[in-house]
Amino acid sequence: MTEDIIWNAADDDHPARRASQRSYAAVAKKDLAQWLTVYAEDAVLEDPVGPSMFDPEGKGHHGHAGISAFFEKAIAPIESFEFTINDSFANPGSNTCANIGRIKTTFPDGSHTTTDLIMVYVVGEDGRVLSMKAFWEPERTMASFTPA
Repeated sequence: MTEDIIWNAADDDHPARRASQRSYAAVAKKDLAQWLTVYAEDAVLEDPVGPSMFDPEGKGHHGHAGISAFFEKAIAPIESFEFTINDSFANPGSNTCANIGRIKTTFPDGSHTTTDLIMVYVVGEDGRVLSMKAFWEPERTMASFTPA
């Protein structure tokens, strides 16, 4: 892991768990090209699940075009991300893992928010993410806003 990712959870070679780690690393570096390699061409990303400022209809971001558009709205403008994963559940033989953690999001002016969330990753046979669902509440995140 990197300094932007603190992994306090189970850590083995489960394919969904490894995909989630690759995803966090790409987001922490704000590397869209690397991030897209983690996701299947027809993947669906819901972050957060349901309607939000990033997805008013709550239908998710579909395929690399939709995921790239989400990146430009939600990731590119951020100064830095710090991931702390406190638990990870991945049943051996399954293609899914659920990670419980917190993301500190720092804005260019130094202000920040903290998001407590559960992220569920489903991968295909090739280990690429088919579905990612992040369960968090925008209102709770905004209530954590700390000015610079």
